[in-house]
Amino acid sequence: MECIRIYALEGMRHAGEPVREWLFGLARKAGVEGGTAFRACAGFGRHGVHEDHFFELAGELPECIEFYARPERVDALLAAVSAARVRLFHVRHAVRVGVTGDPHGVRQSESD
Repeated sequence: MECIRIYALEGMRHAGEPVREWLFGLARKAGVEGGTAFRACAGFGRHGVHEDHFFELAGELPECIEFYARPERVDALLAAVSAARVRLFHVRHAVRVGVTGDPHGVRQSESD
């Protein structure tokens, strides 16, 4: 299994919808089973510093959109994003997944 984290600003849009929703749709088409979006309270990068203040303008905080999937599904997702000519920073790495509370111990992913 792999984890891919894609970073965007919460106000970014593509094809008329928020980037996170657009990515969720692409991920479903690529066979990714699920994803999660996290809104940051602060962050910095090549475009400067972003912090959550009372008067912060909407859409200026970083979001992390995260997916766990088999490598070939992550490849398909990235290919679809590239084909749409959308430039988004991402981090990709191998992970081991499991479920706690299993009476037989923690079950690892099939690809481990």
